Amino acid sequence: GSSLLTGPEGLMAKERENLKRLKCLRRYRQRYGVEALLHRQLRERRVLATDGAAQQAHTTRSSQRCLAFVDDVRCSNPSLPLTRHCLAHICQDANQTLFKPCQGSEEVPCNKPVPVSLSEEPCCPLHLRLPPQMYVPEQVLAVPQELGAAPSDLYLSAAELQPTESLPLEFSD
Repeated sequence: GSSLLTGPEGLMAKERENLKRLKCLRRYRQRYGVEALLHRQLRERRVLATDGAAQQAHTTRSSQRCLAFVDDVRCSNPSLPLTRHCLAHICQDANQTLFKPCQGSEEVPCNKPVPVSLSEEPCCPLHLRLPPQMYVPEQVLAVPQELGAAPSDLYLSAAELQPTESLPLEFSD
């Protein structure tokens, strides 16, 4: 925006007009006086508020522990993000909807928290019910005794299958 020839003697009328226009564009939407002062103060307050909130959120998040009590002793595990309970005790929070306790089986009850998925009854991997088997193996037919006791002279040995020198190469296969 600055020019060595800023005086009227060094510039033609067209160049002076372009320089004037360029200076106006540099000042376009700039704040001056009281407006500039208030804008700078607002920006500083916002930076302090966001930095302070981020710093405070970081310190409280890192120090937050689970609120559950086991045998009158508070759980020492860190809480899940945006909650007040750890993964083992998340089902104690009545307001959460992301986890349900595993129903387990009739023999072994289980209360391990499981993420809610598309199924109506979510289960942990230990109690997952597998779908029915889609592949049914074919039944092996019983071999009659008559075929099982075939004479061994019907089968050729490996030595008999080897080509001999008396046969031409075309017939050796």
